[in-house]
Amino acid sequence: MAGLDAFGTQLQRGDGATPTEAFAPIANVTDITPPGIERETYDVTAHDSEEAWREFIGGLKDGGEVEIEVNYDPREHDALASDFADSEPRSYKVVWPKTLGEWSFKAILKGFEPEAPHDDKLAASLTFKVSGKPVMTVGA
Repeated sequence: MAGLDAFGTQLQRGDGATPTEAFAPIANVTDITPPGIERETYDVTAHDSEEAWREFIGGLKDGGEVEIEVNYDPREHDALASDFADSEPRSYKVVWPKTLGEWSFKAILKGFEPEAPHDDKLAASLTFKVSGKPVMTVGA
């Protein structure tokens, strides 16, 4: 199978409304790094482990972080600064292009780094820490 085109992937932000939350895409995103999920492992090797091979069991899971790069527009992106001030996780989702599915998760905005170089565009990097389990929904 050939690779899939990533163009059109979105990071969407929930509005927090109940009972039905609405999501809107964050504007001008140029790069998205979805959650990199990880799991701790614990070494349970004992003196009687078979043939002296180390043995492990799975521990706590971590939803990782989401990073995005944007063509920074203060009129669009400074509204996200309120997420930084909020200590409660907000709902977000990565929506894959062409109805391939989505990953939904709660996250806290932990980093917002705009830059304004003298010889390039306004840009910003945003980092979100996932809280809890991301839900991966397979598309059509």
